[in-house]
Amino acid sequence: VQLQASGGGLVQPGGSLRLSCAASGSIPRINVMGWYRQAPGNERELVATITTGGMTNYADFVKGRFTISRDNARETVYLQMNSLKPEDTAVYYCNLRNFYRFQENYWGQGTQVTVSS
Repeated sequence: VQLQASGGGLVQPGGSLRLSCAASGSIPRINVMGWYRQAPGNERELVATITTGGMTNYADFVKGRFTISRDNARETVYLQMNSLKPEDTAVYYCNLRNFYRFQENYWGQGTQVTVSS
């Protein structure tokens, strides 16, 4: 499975960005796609996930600001990020894992998001 993320960039505080991640290859039919992020000096942390059936999970620090969605026909997951804050600055990584086998776990290459005036 290959994951190709895009959509990062530089945005001012309060602005918005939309990340996309397209999966290809031998994708597990039932899976969880999501976004994680890692800021310099910090561990990678969960941002949001969404299952094939549309169940979502968000980190508390993005609730009400970020929305995760997916297009199963295109095997693509999106992260709409609104009201961005400087502390959202990080490399954002796309993830896909098999819903039934956590060991089957794939990562994209990461996309930089910088929130700064």
